[in-house]
Amino acid sequence: MKIVCVGGGPAGLYFAISMKRRDPAHDITVIDRDPAGSTYGWGVVYWDDLLDLLYGNDPDSAQAVRAGSVVWREQAIHVRDEETAHFGGYGFSMGRAALLEVLTRRASDLGVDVQHGREVHDLSGFDHADLVVASDGANSRIRQLGDHHFGTSVALGENRYIWLGTDEVFTRFTFAFEHTSAGWIWFHAYPSVADKISTCIVECQPQTWRGLGFDSMDNLECLRVLENIFARPLDGHSLISKTRGEFARWSRFPEVTNKTWCHDNVVLVGDAAHTTHFTIGSGTRLAIIDAVVLAQNLYQHAEIADALENYDAQRRAAMRPIQAAARNSMIWFEHADRYLDRSAVQFAYAMAARHGPQMPWRYQLHLLTQVPTVRKTRRAIDSGQRWLRAARRGELPMPLPSPRRPTEPMPTDRSVS
Repeated sequence: MKIVCVGGGPAGLYFAISMKRRDPAHDITVIDRDPAGSTYGWGVVYWDDLLDLLYGNDPDSAQAVRAGSVVWREQAIHVRDEETAHFGGYGFSMGRAALLEVLTRRASDLGVDVQHGREVHDLSGFDHADLVVASDGANSRIRQLGDHHFGTSVALGENRYIWLGTDEVFTRFTFAFEHTSAGWIWFHAYPSVADKISTCIVECQPQTWRGLGFDSMDNLECLRVLENIFARPLDGHSLISKTRGEFARWSRFPEVTNKTWCHDNVVLVGDAAHTTHFTIGSGTRLAIIDAVVLAQNLYQHAEIADALENYDAQRRAAMRPIQAAARNSMIWFEHADRYLDRSAVQFAYAMAARHGPQMPWRYQLHLLTQVPTVRKTRRAIDSGQRWLRAARRGELPMPLPSPRRPTEPMPTDRSVS
């Protein structure tokens, strides 16, 4: 099969890897408009379930991804100079550039033709292809060429956000909410490059954004204002705006939905097919699941049309509750000021409960998990669980005995936290 993937992000690259793993005879080209080694953005976050999928689908690239990742433990919620609230748990994060380097190298090793610095304006040059995969992001050019076929809808969130880096090294997933003369502003931060760089996404309501003058400031002035606002949670460290030679810009989040993900021999994956708000941290994970499910369907079905139809039905059905949860999360943060008159612990509980009603006992459990000795016990339990899962998937040198995993597992979506 001749396949062209337009877009060299995680979705396109991992789909190419997954197809080559199932049949090395496939002729696959991945075309990326950016030069090799360049990317927008800073880091991505993920959890154990993605590592389980990666190790089951392609252990070589999984090992490289895990080796380049950072483990963060707990989540911290700072509200002004008040007490800090905590959530338990742990996760993983990795620099986006490092992730793309791993996937590009693995795809090339498997015989994929990865082409950088090439713009694709239309599909006229791909008449020879049996399949064209649109993996070119939320603003997909390929999708726009036929958006009347895909039934694309893009809805913009109200809040403004800017995706930055910082040389403050966070060891937890950290939220910091600060009150200004124009209203509340906050960031979501997590480690990206071990002991060097963290991702820092700053967000605020539109009236705060305008009131602080961000609509008229140049980039450097904007950074200085933000560094002053967040001087305490950043511990005096700097914010970084420039990636790939360009400054980050304030945006409104685009929620992308499509009525169908395939038309003729063109199929959408990743952000070209769907987006989920960054407050649920699932974008990269969902793109990779798309890639594996599409590859598995093409492997199992003799006809491409049948494979695409099945992929479309499976993934769109799986995405509905996830996008609904992401939409709820986005809207909650658009009205976060309604809850910020509470203590840090009470506010953190409101944030944790933003996906729906909670049983009364959950608040008591939340209070209990703020106690230092309980948190210490929870960290020890989490460490044990993390070791066991790592052993089961073969990540550790001496894995624990486990049932034989299927060679080509079909992933399932976990509930969004």
